[in-house]
This record gives sequence, structure tokens and C-alpha cells, in this order.
Amino acid sequence: MIYTCTLNPSVDYVVHVKEFDLGGLNRTSFDTKHPGGKGINVSRVLHRLGLESTALGYTGGFTGQYIKDILEHEGTKTAFVEVNEDTRINIKLKADEETEINGQGPTLTEENLQALYQQFSSLEEGDFVVLAGSIPSSAPKDIYVTLTKLAREKGARVVVDTSGKDLLDIVKEGPFFIKPNHHELGELFDVSIQTAEEAVPYARKLMDMGAENVIVSMAGQGSLLVTKDNVYRANVPKGELKNSVGAGDSLVAGFLASYVKDGDFAKALQVGAATGSATAFSIELCTKDHMESLLPQIHVTGMDE
Repeated sequence: MIYTCTLNPSVDYVVHVKEFDLGGLNRTSFDTKHPGGKGINVSRVLHRLGLESTALGYTGGFTGQYIKDILEHEGTKTAFVEVNEDTRINIKLKADEETEINGQGPTLTEENLQALYQQFSSLEEGDFVVLAGSIPSSAPKDIYVTLTKLAREKGARVVVDTSGKDLLDIVKEGPFFIKPNHHELGELFDVSIQTAEEAVPYARKLMDMGAENVIVSMAGQGSLLVTKDNVYRANVPKGELKNSVGAGDSLVAGFLASYVKDGDFAKALQVGAATGSATAFSIELCTKDHMESLLPQIHVTGMDE
């Protein structure tokens, strides 16, 4: 079974206005609402690729119910811990410039935390669990460390997609793979990383600290996978960038979907790169057909270190 965990999900309210008048009355020309959160994105894309997953994390109130309704309507199982306050709403205002207003999210109680820990204690050997996104201010800073420990104790493999130097503590618990982008990788070690060649030694450092594998998103330079035995690089296909939100989550979903099926790292990177690009070239999250149409353009090659 694959599980995803989103600690602070949201309802993303995307508002388009032709001309934004600060302090005045504005009317939308177009608006959409959809579930937000990195782990939730991974679950939604996994479903589109034909894999079943269960979405974990915290939801509350009418906004939390909306997220559960959408996911279950799409065919994704949910097992969120219910909290007392409403799940947050994040506003994405698109005008001449793009403005974001993100909610703080509900306060988590000790009872809420223990309920999630209990879920992780029920994982089984061979399960995969994806920890993705930011940590709520009311949660312990080391909650990802705790969750990774609990999952690893049960023989589950953990995927971590988060940023910040707390990641250095998480890798000590032996995640199956982590996925920083090149900026985030550089921030971990207080260096600037601009090329794949510069990224490899720092990915290796993370593996020396405990991570089994490292994927590095290199934006226009493609993506990089460093394993114990090999270094692989995938290029970026041709297409028009329309939406960067969810592209990294889609890469994680595509990689995981392929690896669970075939156990082939190079093929998994190819599928992940195609899935991430398909989302980047779409208004919303990718479709399987779009991903498959990009696969012939994705070439995975070995790199000399």
C-alpha cells in the first residue's frame, strides 16, 4: 500500500481578476477551487496513473470535508485525522501580478498527534509512505523525524519531500528517497548549486548521512537521481510552462508509480520526469495520457561523477 501524508492541507482558491484595484471592489473573471497540499497532489496523480493510495494527515470543518469529498469522488481513499478547527484556505490572486495569501491552518492537539502516530504504527513491511509539505506551527518541529522512525520500525519505505535544514535530521532515519530541488539542496549546505555536476557531491553527502536515494529537481536542466551504484540524469521535454505548482509532487508520484511496478530506477526517473513536465505544461495536475505523450522525449543517461 502507498500512503501520503499532508499535515497542513488547504483548499486552494484561485481567483482571476482583469485589473486588481487595491482597496476597491473587484469582481472575478474566473475562479476555481481544488484540494491543496503536496501529499494530496501525490495521491491525486497516483490515482491518475492507475495506482491506489490512501491520503493521511489532518482535516477539519467544512473545508476539510470538501477535500475528503473531492478525493473520494476521484477515487482516492482517505483516512485523515479530524481536528476541531477548519482546514485552511489559501488564496491565489492572479491579476497583472500574482499574489498569494496562505492561511495558518488549525491548531493540532496532543490527541491529534497521537492519532496520527497510531496510524503510522499500523504500517506494514513493504508499504510506502510519502511525507510531503510544510509542518504546521502547532506541530513538533521534528514530527517528520518521528513519523519516519515509526514507519521504518514497521519496515515501510519513506519518501520525504520538504525543505529546510530539518531535512538533515530526517535523512538520518534512512528514508527511501528525498527530493530537494537544486536551490533547496544548496541551502542545506550553505552553497550555491547551479549544475547537475555541482549537485552530485551534495546528494552523496545526504546519502552518507542516511538517505538511500536522492532525486534533485534542476528546473530547466531536468532532474537527477543519485543511487548507491549510479547517477542518472533526465532531460526536460519541449512544452510551454503553464503551472509550476504540483510539478515536483507529480515527479514524486510518477517515480513512485513506476518504481513500485518495475523496480527500475532509470525507468522510474523517466516516468517521473514526464509526469512532472506534464503537470508543468498543464493548467491543473497532469493526466496519464499527457504523461505518456511526453515519455518518448525523455532520455535518461548515466553521469560520470
